[in-house]
Formats: sequence, structure tokens, C-alpha cells
Amino acid sequence: QVQVVESGGGLVQPGGSLRLSCAASGSIFNIYAMGWYRQAPGKQRELVAAVTSGVSTNYASSVKGRFTISRDNAKNTVYLQMNNLKPEDTAVYYCYATTAAATRYWGQGTQVTVSS
Repeated sequence: QVQVVESGGGLVQPGGSLRLSCAASGSIFNIYAMGWYRQAPGKQRELVAAVTSGVSTNYASSVKGRFTISRDNAKNTVYLQMNNLKPEDTAVYYCYATTAAATRYWGQGTQVTVSS
């Protein structure tokens, strides 16, 4: 079992920045990849960014150049640095951890609101 807990959401003005954190605990030795999805009202959940244990990264085209995902293996934590935020980035952001057996664990979600 893996537990995933996010933090760092909030309200920010357009053009501002936020950093989300996601800490994994439990059977962390078995985690292959971690990342972030988001879901806006009335829309499907979409992948934002992901990082594997080998530090290979993947980003949605809508956030490339603005968001950066990083992983601190010593702290079992993944970060999502979000810069130049836009109103369309408003969503609930969910962190996940995927094990080598392809089991995915989700966090409870954290709200990000970009508004003036």
C-alpha cells in the first residue's frame, strides 16, 4: 500500500506561481512513477506532468515551458512548480504514484484557482 498526500494549492492571480508538493509513504520502494493530473469543472481528468524513477519527465502540451515536475527520492516527494499561471489552469490537482506492478494510488486532490 502507498499513501499519497498533496499540499500547496490555493488562489493566485494570472501570471503568478504556485508549487505543489506530493509526499508518498508506505511501500515506497515499489514506486515506479509519480505525477499530477488535474480536473476542471465539467471536464475530464487530464495528465499534467509525470516523472519516472529514472527521472524521465512528460508534460501536457498546455503546460510545457510553464510547469516543472521534480522528484526528491530521499524525501519520497514530487513537486510541481507552476509559473505564469493562467485562468485555464484552474482545477483540482491530483497526485498519483504508480508501482512497478502498475497499481496506481491517488491523493485527495488540492484546489488551484487562478483568478484576478
